[in-house]
Amino acid sequence: MSGRNKPASQPLSAAPLLHRRRYRALMWQAGLAIGLTAILPLLVMTWINYSQFEETFHQELIRPVARFTANAERSLEAFLRERISALDLVIRDKSISDLSDNMALARLLANMKEAFGGFVDLGLIDPEGNQVSYAGPYNLAGKNYAQQPWFHAVQLRGIYISDVFMGYRHLPHFVIAVRDDRPESDGWVLRATIDSEVVNDLILGMEPGGSSDVFLINRQGVLQTPSRRHGEILEKVRLTIPPYSRRPEVMETHDSQGQPIILGYAYVANSPFIILEVVQPATRQAGWLAMRRNLLLFLLGSILVVLGVVFYGTRYMVNRIRDVDMRRAAMFHKMEYTNKLAAIGRLSAGVAHEINNPLAIISEKAGLMKDLLEMSESPPDRERLLALVDSVLKSVERCSAITHRLLGFARHMDVQKDHINLELLLREVLSFLEKEAAYRNIEVSVEVAADVPNIESDRGQLQQVFLNIINNAFAAMESGGKLTLSVSRLDVDRVAVTIADTGTGIAPEHLPHIFEPFFTTKKGSGTGLG
Repeated sequence: MSGRNKPASQPLSAAPLLHRRRYRALMWQAGLAIGLTAILPLLVMTWINYSQFEETFHQELIRPVARFTANAERSLEAFLRERISALDLVIRDKSISDLSDNMALARLLANMKEAFGGFVDLGLIDPEGNQVSYAGPYNLAGKNYAQQPWFHAVQLRGIYISDVFMGYRHLPHFVIAVRDDRPESDGWVLRATIDSEVVNDLILGMEPGGSSDVFLINRQGVLQTPSRRHGEILEKVRLTIPPYSRRPEVMETHDSQGQPIILGYAYVANSPFIILEVVQPATRQAGWLAMRRNLLLFLLGSILVVLGVVFYGTRYMVNRIRDVDMRRAAMFHKMEYTNKLAAIGRLSAGVAHEINNPLAIISEKAGLMKDLLEMSESPPDRERLLALVDSVLKSVERCSAITHRLLGFARHMDVQKDHINLELLLREVLSFLEKEAAYRNIEVSVEVAADVPNIESDRGQLQQVFLNIINNAFAAMESGGKLTLSVSRLDVDRVAVTIADTGTGIAPEHLPHIFEPFFTTKKGSGTGLG
């Protein structure tokens, strides 16, 4: 065993167990562990629900935009196909001579306005680009379109749909032109002007309302219908032109002010038009914001409840542990005293023999003094009488020293640190066992290095520790042997006491358990380190 020559070792006392800081730290540690165990799953589940709700609300914003864009594309394509089909039917069904008659062409225009709507005028153009006949509100008969890009386009593709433009009418409109594909035709073209307001009404009629802004642009980003937030008709739209796609698409981007928007778009087939729907998410997130607020309030309330339960639960638990520790400390203290009394019982025979020797001397010397006084008529020799009295007093002092040592060992007192000379302490303990060692033929030797300093510790507890170890060593040497106690200095702050005997030793399977409380191999007796 080793000790320090400053404070020796932690005394066996209830004070560390009952220290308030220890239980306060235990309460914080337990509360933190239990709180994290309860709150972390709650945070994870809240985060999962938050993500799921956010994704759901996000899809609720995306899906209507995608659905509207697809429906608007189909409606506009149907609108354009319907009018292309009407023009194609007219140019195939009527002869060139019939269409060259202005009156006949005017009747056709009236019928098409009534049947389809949106037609402004009709014109028949010969292969050289001359407008042979015209029906409409303007004087365009005889106008030549041979140098117009649209005329060359319709000659190449058979069908042409123009961008929206002002033209001679100073009203926004666009042109649909169809070429006569009959073999006998040399490339006659039937051209119709469509009022773009009809297209605008068609799109606005499908608009979901609210914060949506629906409009048309061409491939160059010029507005073909007016927009509520992104420019007037025939102005450059204040948005990035979305990439081409054969299907309706939805993308998240930012407007010219840097605000986030959801943009649904569709490229209308066989036309220059792109349908756009722009939605500002912030105006449609009231439901999501309310849900998020409720979710966070639920999380906060749950955490407060958990913290409250954890605080009061750990406080109750730590108080119970403190009560148990106090009872255990009292039990250990009582057990320590009981073990000391048991050790005293084991020493009783040796102590009785130690006391009987001086008592016999006292009895002998007292009898001799009595005989001298009775047998001599004159006063006895003064010097001889004083020698007998001194012998009696020395024997009394010897008995007093023995009883004081025994009482000091047995006294039930609090821990008290003293400066202790280990050699003197060991020899004092061995004095209780000298007679037993001699009776059992056990040789005892004490070896102390010259540089061993005094240590600071509790004298009574060290006596008990050494006494118990030496008793165990005696018990292990049944038929004599040798016990060696060595004291040496390990370093500046530590000293070591080594106790070695020639007894049976400790079984290898018991070595891992020797420092466990209450472990003992003495069946029916002993408490180990209890």
